[in-house]
Amino acid sequence: MLSPLRRPCALRIIPVRSLHTEAHSGQPLLQILSNYCLNNPPAPFPRRTHSCGSLSAQDAGSKVVLAGWLLPERKGKAVSFYPLKDSEGTTQLTVNHSSNPSASNTLSSISVESAVLIQGTVALRPETARRPVREHPLSLSRHVLIVRLCPLKGPAGDIDVEVDQVTLLNPAASLPFVPSNVHNLPSEDLRARYRFLDLRRTALSSNIKKRSKVAHIIRSTLHDQGFTEVETPVLLRSSPEGAREFLVPTRQSNHSDASPRESDPLFYALQQSPQQPKQLLICSGGVDKYFQIAKCFRDEDGRKDRQPEFTQVDLEMAFVSWGNPNSPPTHPSAEQDQAWNIGGHEVRDVIEDLIRKIWQDVEGVQLSPRFKVMTYREAMERIVNLSDLLSGTPTPAGDDILECIVVRKSREPEYIAASRTLEHPEAERWILTKSSVDNWLLKSKVARAIYDADLPEGAQKILNEALQLQPGDHVYLSHRSRLPKGGSTALGRTRLGIFETAQKRGDVTVTEEPHFLWITEFPLFTHDDSDKEFLAHGRWSSSHHPFTAPMWQDIDALYKGDIEHVRGQHYDLVLNGVEIGGGSVRIHDATMQDYIFTQVLQLSDQEKAPFNHLLHALRCGAPPHGGIALGFDRLMAMLCKTQSIRDVIAFPKSSGGKDPMFRSPAPVDGEVLGQYGIRLASNEESK
Repeated sequence: MLSPLRRPCALRIIPVRSLHTEAHSGQPLLQILSNYCLNNPPAPFPRRTHSCGSLSAQDAGSKVVLAGWLLPERKGKAVSFYPLKDSEGTTQLTVNHSSNPSASNTLSSISVESAVLIQGTVALRPETARRPVREHPLSLSRHVLIVRLCPLKGPAGDIDVEVDQVTLLNPAASLPFVPSNVHNLPSEDLRARYRFLDLRRTALSSNIKKRSKVAHIIRSTLHDQGFTEVETPVLLRSSPEGAREFLVPTRQSNHSDASPRESDPLFYALQQSPQQPKQLLICSGGVDKYFQIAKCFRDEDGRKDRQPEFTQVDLEMAFVSWGNPNSPPTHPSAEQDQAWNIGGHEVRDVIEDLIRKIWQDVEGVQLSPRFKVMTYREAMERIVNLSDLLSGTPTPAGDDILECIVVRKSREPEYIAASRTLEHPEAERWILTKSSVDNWLLKSKVARAIYDADLPEGAQKILNEALQLQPGDHVYLSHRSRLPKGGSTALGRTRLGIFETAQKRGDVTVTEEPHFLWITEFPLFTHDDSDKEFLAHGRWSSSHHPFTAPMWQDIDALYKGDIEHVRGQHYDLVLNGVEIGGGSVRIHDATMQDYIFTQVLQLSDQEKAPFNHLLHALRCGAPPHGGIALGFDRLMAMLCKTQSIRDVIAFPKSSGGKDPMFRSPAPVDGEVLGQYGIRLASNEESK
């Protein structure tokens, strides 16, 4: 029998519904609250003996004390059933209307999601009623709370707790939404405003616990492998390493440095990563293997897979290999891997062992003894190069090539709808019809932009036959330099966008089988990374960061100025198509590092100044070293099988970098800014 919403009753406890009305018996709200506090003063209560969900058949007959949040009632003629939930699970409470009317009336008067303490007796369920319990789903209509009681989670499915006494610890006076109502959740924006309530949901709380477990595995595994956990500074000096920084003003005056005007404010920069501190730590010789689960900060434009503050598993090791292709394999279970032509074998071994340990302990999955390796060039060549198919046609202007990806209606119907609804694709999109299938290339703005002459009609036929195009297929067209220049491409980002859109629509389900892949031999420098253009201003920028060592085979090209052909000892770890980490062998020679700063990146003396301490450390006998950083948030999103990293962070920011709960960032009073030597520009000054 389904019960209506609980009605106020004549009990000592004031029903919560009355607390947030404008008046009660003609009294204002403040008076209601005052009376409630007077009539219900805090009273002692016993400590809980068990968590919800931890009880089993062995506890039958025991007196227990439980505490948690009360979920909706399922009311029978003689007995009512209430799920009681805490962060560990759910236990079903039973209360007999006739034998314990006081407890029955009290429970029925308490609103959903109120915190209660229950004293009772564990009772074994009848054999036919024993079953595992799942999260308690419910739906909410305007007038009636409809409950579908499901089996409870864990061993508590064998028992109930017969209620002897109830203590209301704290009523849920005003809920913007019911977190246990998993089938009728409000918008993500509303839940973000009340994140403290959203975290009560089992899905989120389980993610946070899994995150804690994985962090413990990481620390234990790395400690066992001889790593030392070291906390590095978060407040550093601003430096042109790549991403935009968060600046932190200080009230200190500028009297010890190069002393510009006394009124000039001084700033820290929040670390983008512990890159320089960890390299200096290894240069010191005091630590041979460093790690840290580090909080990092980047003031990036809003992206759904990014957070302004994020966590990475950061490693650095001394005396790593520098990529001798004739060196024996260092991993006991590996044969010589011809695809890994760079250094950093030691880093690779540690990370693969760590990832295998995580998947074994958390997922119960035994991963392969060695992860596959692919070079960056090989990965880029997997996109169809149309220029090679059109080798008999007029050559492109410059060194650009035309390339495409195809979404086929007949073979990939699950991606067609996602492709059609993809907003603002970076590549030129053609949805082929019977009328356009024979002339789409001839009308393409991208194709016409890179060819000196119009393509002959034969080119269209060549591509249609080679690609086996049919009406209904979607073609995405783009162009790039024939030589890979580093960074992602328009087609790569488009492919990922189609896949993520299909996921959101529910048209595809991500495989739960983990496929790990290393990508190596990235171009060391790039002109094509829009994220770094604000620093580069048309100059070369580092594909990874300026401390990455070149491949030893390309050192001559580096010093001869053949910059675009220089590959780096850089490695990215990819899981099911998503990058979860990246690292490199570092430059340990000060002369080479200074050459890259000055001659390749063309940094001014002012831009080089934040790196002077690193150059000095490299001149003091720094060992060859290398490391990696794993994106902990993204790794956890994969383990928790969620598309958003916000689901694995306790208090995340929005995709635009805002926190709707704390309402940050927020303006600061001008008087406070003045204490830091900062003043707001007037409208005239800002023009």
